[in-house]
Amino acid sequence: MELFELVRTIRARDPARPTWLEAVTSYAGLHAVLIHRVAHACYRLGLKALARMVSHTGRFVTGIEIHPGAKLGRRLFIDHGMGVVIGETAEVGDDVLIYHGVTLGGLSGQPGKRHPTIGDGVAIGAGAQVLGPILVGAGARVGANAVVVAEVPAGETVVGIPARPPQEHRVMPAKPAQVESPGYGLGFGPCDPVGEELAILRSEVAALRAEMAELRRHSSRINAAE
Repeated sequence: MELFELVRTIRARDPARPTWLEAVTSYAGLHAVLIHRVAHACYRLGLKALARMVSHTGRFVTGIEIHPGAKLGRRLFIDHGMGVVIGETAEVGDDVLIYHGVTLGGLSGQPGKRHPTIGDGVAIGAGAQVLGPILVGAGARVGANAVVVAEVPAGETVVGIPARPPQEHRVMPAKPAQVESPGYGLGFGPCDPVGEELAILRSEVAALRAEMAELRRHSSRINAAE
């Protein structure tokens, strides 16, 4: 029975180690998945209005919005969950971990496949936006607040805006972060692409000022010699 499978997943993956009663009664992610199963069944039967009503009820109860057309795999763990949005043509594999504030959204208003496909065992951190009909490969990790608009290879870790592997953000590694999930951030040391670009601009401005000062000194020596 899927309920027991979801509860076992929650108890295994949540560091809070809830009891069975807590997991069944107090985890919005579990409720959202079970309500979606009903909505998706109605959707596949062509009862789209009823499917949307069931889905809307789930959104009201849990704060998690899953379109009834979305395809969800087994043992999906939506941790905390508030603000999660999963679009109509999204496909989510087995054993996926999604934190609060995540969007699996589209970039096009046209019909057809417009939402991402998430492979098995993927972890998506809080606030991340995965947009468009892209594939996030099995076992990939998406850092908190990342914006993913291109395919992520299997097993890859991506962070930032736009999302890229940490080494491509030109961040000097500090000591490795002692974390096992991307829920609240990823990688070695801070990852702030905007801050990095500002630092580069400051460096260039400082170099230009030094060059101008040298030119002024050179001009002063020429004037003095005349």
